[in-house]
Amino acid sequence: MALSEFEIKRIEKLVGQYVEEHRPKPSIRSKLDLAYRIDNQSFVIYEIRPQWDNPENKLEQPVAKATYVKSQKLWKLYWMRADFRWHSYPPLPESTSLETILKEIERDPHGCFYG
Repeated sequence: MALSEFEIKRIEKLVGQYVEEHRPKPSIRSKLDLAYRIDNQSFVIYEIRPQWDNPENKLEQPVAKATYVKSQKLWKLYWMRADFRWHSYPPLPESTSLETILKEIERDPHGCFYG
């Protein structure tokens, strides 16, 4: 089930604010930046870096993913493991609060999101 316009605006506000607060200084953004995208019921936060052997090519490295399950009114949090698949994040697999999800990504006690 797709997100409502209200839910999309709320994600844009909260996740956009989170990303803006955690972006690196403007002077290094050409070498490392942070962004997000909304896809269906999920948002993905990712890093943007130039490819080491071809700096013109920008690479996106996923940091975290959260999916809203509308029928249960909760967010499920995921991290990308070395197998390049999304896995449930064991310390906080789900929450009814988007703010709690974002705080957990920031806290990152196990180094799963930002290493």
